[in-house]
Amino acid sequence: MVNRLVIMPDIEKRLEAFVRLGHGIIVFPGGVGTAEEILYLLGILLDPKNAEIELPVLFTGPASAAAYFEELDRFLKLLFGDEISSKYAIVIDDAEEVGRQMAASVRRVRKQRSASGDAYYFNWLLHIPPEHQRDFEATHENVAGLELNRDLPPGELAVQVRRAFSAIVAGNVKEDGVRAIREHGPFQLTADKNLVEALDKLLTAFSAQGRMKLHGEYSPCYEVVTGSESS
Repeated sequence: MVNRLVIMPDIEKRLEAFVRLGHGIIVFPGGVGTAEEILYLLGILLDPKNAEIELPVLFTGPASAAAYFEELDRFLKLLFGDEISSKYAIVIDDAEEVGRQMAASVRRVRKQRSASGDAYYFNWLLHIPPEHQRDFEATHENVAGLELNRDLPPGELAVQVRRAFSAIVAGNVKEDGVRAIREHGPFQLTADKNLVEALDKLLTAFSAQGRMKLHGEYSPCYEVVTGSESS
């Protein structure tokens, strides 16, 4: 239901509005765009300045969504370590449990905001680093310049990988991105070997699940490279 339409200038501002206004985040199965949004959210929650902020995150869907979240959970743990799972919960095929967990979490949000003096209608105290606020244009040059390296600090790594997913969304469905791929070929994503393998496995799984494009035969708009090799 849309009761008020607000058009944002870019995806970064749109996502900031969601997390500022939300009391809890429920994520349903999607595709690369959903992964992009999850990385934006986790990048913020990983910032030490937000350690005391209550913002519950819950991944859920029907039984058919299990494979999607299993692959995503595996990928997130490779990026950030097993401790990243403390930032979200996964509940599959149990709507009542989703309601119970989120209701309990939102009570904690209310208590935390009351104690901190923050507004209940807008999360003013949530720290959003500048890199999460800057818009990213998915050009071949910008995509090739992404640093997908697990030695980066977690928040910065989240920014870089989110931008990679943003580029894939652009190359799949956005007019400018589709035209750029047609004219210049696939985007080149460069990463360390383990991250290359994990990223390629995740994206291949999304493609196999039909999550890379709404209809028609899918032709990848990206190549994942490490050194002189590509996949």
